[in-house]
Amino acid sequence: MSAVEAGGDAGKRIVRPYGDTTGDGMVQVSFTLPVSHDKRAEGAAVQLANKMGIDPAMLVHAKPMSDGFTFFVVYGRVNHLVDLSAVQVVERDFPLLSAKEVNAVVKRRLRRKLSVVGACIGTDAHTVGIDAILNVKGIAGEKGLEYYRELKVTNLGAQVSVPELVEAARVERADAVLVSQVVTQRDAHLHNTREMSAAFREAMPAGRRPLLIVGGPRFDETMAGELGVDRIFGRGTTPGEVASFLVHALIEKKAKA
Repeated sequence: MSAVEAGGDAGKRIVRPYGDTTGDGMVQVSFTLPVSHDKRAEGAAVQLANKMGIDPAMLVHAKPMSDGFTFFVVYGRVNHLVDLSAVQVVERDFPLLSAKEVNAVVKRRLRRKLSVVGACIGTDAHTVGIDAILNVKGIAGEKGLEYYRELKVTNLGAQVSVPELVEAARVERADAVLVSQVVTQRDAHLHNTREMSAAFREAMPAGRRPLLIVGGPRFDETMAGELGVDRIFGRGTTPGEVASFLVHALIEKKAKA
């Protein structure tokens, strides 16, 4: 992307997409239409791209997916700009600690092991995300939470019902509950998260309720309050980030108690 300073406002940066040359506004999009592959289908793909603001739109790839479905890739120019000063994101508001530092803080401040319960809830059977955070092997060379000496980790696995999760959190006296949601058809991840947060509010008083943390590639990190959870982590989250947040949030919670 190229950056263009907005006139009269030094604090505002306007950016436009970059394709072949700086600031040319070129983008590439892909989508599937429920039509068989023929010339009419290709024309429909270009028409859709035009309605999306891509003009001119060039169809660069079309491939039948199955009977009655075709996958398209379209390349073209858009006139839209992005105002970076208006972009809202969740910045990391806690220090990133090493495993040794996390263990030391937990031992010194909590004086017991920090209990974490994790699961994939609903019909979600994709455990890659929760396993990457919890399992000792971790991800990309970084150890998971099971590696942390002062953390007690209970991984319930996949397709866990909300009542089962609440009961496990009660039995394990969980300080934090971590939920991974990968299946997102019809916003299942949002429905499941709201159901979970409501169940914990009903089952436990505020002072005894664990931290509720959800993660997955399709979550909007700014929706934590709306979904009734304490934190949302998106794609690329590491075990170290989660461990650091747990320490930060629990010590802050204890300090306010």
